[in-house]
Amino acid sequence: MLATACTFSLVGVEAREVRAEVDVRGGLPAFALVGLPDAAVRESRERVRAALANSGFTFPQQRIVANLAPADLRKAGPGFDLAIAAALLAASGQLPPGALERVGLAGELALDGSIRPVAGALAMAEAAGKGGARAIAVPAANAAEAALAGGPRVVPLERLEQVRLLGTEAEPEARDAPARAVAEPEHPDLTDLRGQPFLRTALEVAAAGGHSLLMTGPPGAGKSLAARRLPSILPPLSEPERIEVLRIASACGQRAEPQPRRPFRAPHHTISAAGLVGGGNPPRPGEVTLAHRGVLFLDELPEFSRDALEALRQPLEDGRVVISRARHAVELPCRFMLVAAANPCPCGRGRDSGECECPEGAVARYRARLSGALADRVDIAITVGRPGAEAMASGPGEESRAVRERVVAARRLQELRLGPGRANADMTALEARRHVELDRAGRRLLAEAYERLRLSGRGHERVLRVARTLADLDGAGTVSASHLEGALALRSRGG
Repeated sequence: MLATACTFSLVGVEAREVRAEVDVRGGLPAFALVGLPDAAVRESRERVRAALANSGFTFPQQRIVANLAPADLRKAGPGFDLAIAAALLAASGQLPPGALERVGLAGELALDGSIRPVAGALAMAEAAGKGGARAIAVPAANAAEAALAGGPRVVPLERLEQVRLLGTEAEPEARDAPARAVAEPEHPDLTDLRGQPFLRTALEVAAAGGHSLLMTGPPGAGKSLAARRLPSILPPLSEPERIEVLRIASACGQRAEPQPRRPFRAPHHTISAAGLVGGGNPPRPGEVTLAHRGVLFLDELPEFSRDALEALRQPLEDGRVVISRARHAVELPCRFMLVAAANPCPCGRGRDSGECECPEGAVARYRARLSGALADRVDIAITVGRPGAEAMASGPGEESRAVRERVVAARRLQELRLGPGRANADMTALEARRHVELDRAGRRLLAEAYERLRLSGRGHERVLRVARTLADLDGAGTVSASHLEGALALRSRGG
């Protein structure tokens, strides 16, 4: 007898529908599992066998063939256990024929028959809705996460024997989480940053336009402190952005909070290129995807490997990563703000301090670790000096709340101009020229700066984007020469 159950396979951060086909017929007892399974999927045969026996079911002593279709898609992970077990029960006559109709199933089986949570429940619920399923049965621990998709009915299962209830009036129902007030996520406040007015301006402009930022300066100047306070002035996530962040967290096995904050990722400089942008087999998201709609902070930028840094070029430009393998390609979202900090030289004191003893060659090699191609993709590059004693003894600076209000107002103007979820950093070259109309003085200033700073075509466009953000912060409809001067200052010098 043949039976089929619907389940799902994670491909990057998306879920693809998989059909678990189980055929039970006479012959010598055997259990074959086909359909490009990895080791974790092949081992499901033993988990299913023990779980059925410990849940009051009978394991058929016949020839069993389980196929995971489509056969050309590699299957990974233990999330297919529940669907294979349910299809096996239906094929052996231990479940009613219509119990699995239009029901998606996902879950890992323990040997005692309990059902363990799996990664990607949110993406699976979305895929079930697109496939026309009436319900999706998931581990009880994943029920709240799957319900965030707003798709088909979520059926929470704690034990394998509960599959008997599918399609009946006694089918389990997901319980609503107790209502509680959701406080605004707390971040370190910008008041801690003292004596750095130019750095504060750079942070505000970067947040307002979604621009990438590179800070160069000696240790203790406040670079890391400023970067970790950047999320406190970013606008809250919109509903589509919230779902994107939740989907990625779910696919990576992280707990999906109903009200997530913007991600802030700060990987160590020993990370590999695959760990930073994604990779592996099957391909898994990297730090750039985990930072989607948030901030990726690279402290001590020149200490990262050249391969890892060069791998950032496509994500910064396109807002996505494409990982190609022999059988398929996986596209991962990664629209993030890159914030990086670097020392001026290996010792950190800098040649201008009079205390640096680094050889000229060592300084050149240190700075060469950041290639010109990658540096050209950074919108704002400033030099941060060590604050004086008087500045450090002064009172606290402006609060994040006040800065955030200006940032939100500027982002609102950009969304009206460019569309929902888009900021000035996302403008194409054509959009930058369309929305940044310079007068004669502005055109002359930009032409002089183009020659003096030896800007590339990409650098020219990024200056225009930053100038547009400065105009948005001022509430100005047009970009003036003063806005252009401010954009050039944020790309060529510090304060």
